[in-house]
Amino acid sequence: MHQTIIGLSAVGIHDIGKVGGKNASLGEMISNLSGLGIKIPEGFVITVDGYRIFCRFNQLESKIEELINGIDHNSVESLRRGGLQVRQLIRNSKFPPELSQLIIEAYHQLSSNYDQENTDVAVRSSATAEDLPDASFAGQQETYLNVRGAAALMDSVRNCFASLFTDRAISYRHRFNYNHFELALSICVQKMVRSDLGSSGVAFSLDTESGFKDAVVINGAYGLGELVVQGAILPDEFILFKPALKDGFPAIIEKKLGRKDQKMVYGDDPDERVKVISTEKSARERFCLDDKMILRLASWVCTIEDYYTKLKGHWCPMDIEWALDGISGELYIVQARPETVHSNKDRQTLVEYVIDKNKDTAAPILTGIAVGDKIGTGMVNIFYSMDKRIEGHDFNEGDVLVTDMTDPDWEPIMKKASAIITNKGGRTCHAAIVAREMGVPAIVGCGNATEVLTTGQLITASCAEGDEGLVYDGTINYHMQETNLSSLPAIHTSLMLNVASPSLAFQFSNLPHKGVGLAREEFIINNYIKVHPLALLHHTRLNDAALSASIKELTRGYDNGADYFIEKLSFGIARIAAAFHPYKVIVRFSDFKSNEYANLLGGHHFEPQEENPMIGWRGASRYYDPVYQEAFKLECEAIRRVRNQIGLTNVSVMIPFCRTVEELLKVKAIMKEYGLEQGTDGLELYLMAEIPSNIMMAAEFAKEIDGFSIGSNDLTQLTLGLDRDSALVAGLYDERNPAVKRMISMLIKEAKKAGVKVGICGQGPSDHPDFARFLVEEGIDSISVTPDSIIKTIRAIHTAEQVTAAALSEY
Repeated sequence: MHQTIIGLSAVGIHDIGKVGGKNASLGEMISNLSGLGIKIPEGFVITVDGYRIFCRFNQLESKIEELINGIDHNSVESLRRGGLQVRQLIRNSKFPPELSQLIIEAYHQLSSNYDQENTDVAVRSSATAEDLPDASFAGQQETYLNVRGAAALMDSVRNCFASLFTDRAISYRHRFNYNHFELALSICVQKMVRSDLGSSGVAFSLDTESGFKDAVVINGAYGLGELVVQGAILPDEFILFKPALKDGFPAIIEKKLGRKDQKMVYGDDPDERVKVISTEKSARERFCLDDKMILRLASWVCTIEDYYTKLKGHWCPMDIEWALDGISGELYIVQARPETVHSNKDRQTLVEYVIDKNKDTAAPILTGIAVGDKIGTGMVNIFYSMDKRIEGHDFNEGDVLVTDMTDPDWEPIMKKASAIITNKGGRTCHAAIVAREMGVPAIVGCGNATEVLTTGQLITASCAEGDEGLVYDGTINYHMQETNLSSLPAIHTSLMLNVASPSLAFQFSNLPHKGVGLAREEFIINNYIKVHPLALLHHTRLNDAALSASIKELTRGYDNGADYFIEKLSFGIARIAAAFHPYKVIVRFSDFKSNEYANLLGGHHFEPQEENPMIGWRGASRYYDPVYQEAFKLECEAIRRVRNQIGLTNVSVMIPFCRTVEELLKVKAIMKEYGLEQGTDGLELYLMAEIPSNIMMAAEFAKEIDGFSIGSNDLTQLTLGLDRDSALVAGLYDERNPAVKRMISMLIKEAKKAGVKVGICGQGPSDHPDFARFLVEEGIDSISVTPDSIIKTIRAIHTAEQVTAAALSEY
């Protein structure tokens, strides 16, 4: 009996067989990381010997084995019936008197450490097969919160023993071929953190969707953490860049305000341990953690990952649960386990799901948060609970599971689903974690999926288009592309990427690349900011109540519109820069045309009507114009914030549509005034070469910049004198036209002569192998293409380089 109760600080990672994965990890951290400031609540462990003594005392094993062997794992009803019988058998069993005495004595000792007779504790299950490298078993056993008093503690311990045989745990072990009777359960009895008065959540030491290893992702909400873990609410989300964080920068590169409309708190009497209440309106509009606490938590996550990586001898990303005590203001780590999905993936094989969209493709009927990057098609099957589903409908293999909140208990039907769609939840809830482990695409947090969709409806769920999951009515054509990256040929020309969406940047960083040749601000402004910058600054002066109300909703949580614009734009840029660090990321200042700016919220109040916006008030001509200059200041502030505050100095800037050298000098002067000076802290300045004047005056422009980036679309348009938006002259549009190629050749020669870099960002090299060969022959420094073209562009460049090399050798 003396081995059944051990202090939490006395166990470590080598005790998994005795105390299970969670408890071993907690003890390891207390012993080795407490000295670094990481706080773990005190507690004690009931070892697996306690579980086995309990089973022997009640002669349970043979009875449980008989019930388990009687389960038909292809039948959800059989699994539920057998699982319930096993759990009831355990719950009706008694504790050996000596074991119960030891547990109660340990509880009273823990309580006395806090000068209390009966302190409130969390009773956490820790199975010997969870948190292992090949399967995380996330959420398979139960945790009981705010347990107070000996009687409540013993009930919770018995219920934890029973949870070794939840339906999901039985099914999970069957799927992974784990022997039910070689497993055992340990329990941690741990002092509660008063996060019911503070906040809590989960954190990962990698991006949970792409597996990008240099990110820390934190999800959180007010109150106890179960609502975040269950997916009952949409939590706040924070993303940080590890290298900048370790260098001492405030490396927050994303903050998303969740819908924290509910929180779990302590109950009012012993029969109600916890309850769910509404969150105060003012609290919903604030983040659950301030920046100081976000940075502290992220730093702890990095420390924990570094420790386990060193301990195990290989990269060990971590899945962590945290809690902020609302009374003391102290932050605690309450669980930590290895992440097992992305850390086991083959990084050399690239599998892409690509929607074959065309002009006839219908718009999505529902959106949510994408989990994974796959696409699934099937018939909708709405389940309101495991007991109450649409009458007359069983769940069939290949159905799309649609529900309010997908609980891990539903693992037996989740594995049959072609896709999972929920009203509630965030990307780190248990349902999302289990869906990732199974490789099933899931779209969570849709809000009204059970209302918009109907049972029997054929739909396609796409998680292949960024952070946002899209649901289409009917089937959508798509195809899969699989590439072994190690088989791609080596090339000498620097191949860079054009990246529009920050949400896809982490995913794209896995591709072979030498950085980003074009990151457009327009996409970030259009999709993340969603409002005209001048409307943000001056909407209160306009007689437009609807506009002001919309802007107020968009900017909730911010002091003013300027702060909103700067932070949102800086987060978008920073996410791209972090994904491709330390390689160069060239960010192009905004290049909306006046008609495009007018389409932004509030834009019609500030934009002129031009006959031909394509060659009108765009690019550089806006930046120094008194009418727009204060909006350009916000762009400069965002870039400065990314470089100086977040520490991503791999960001360079590019000026688009700059007609004259005099105009370039004006823009440089404005940039300097707003804190962006070429050369300071290594800031490089590039010019978009897309106007014939840029080519004809290349020598003069080159004196003021660090490089050119050829914009072949506009250069073709303006060289040939045609409107690239006009179908009437579309047949004449070809960047391989001799006039355009001569322009490009002239620029490359002048750039080389001046000692500045020259690249191209456009589809030409990937669409036309002969154009790639032309660029290579001319000696272009870099070619930047969209991610979906990178594989064929590598092959085109390789062929071009071989041909060029052969021609030179003959010469």
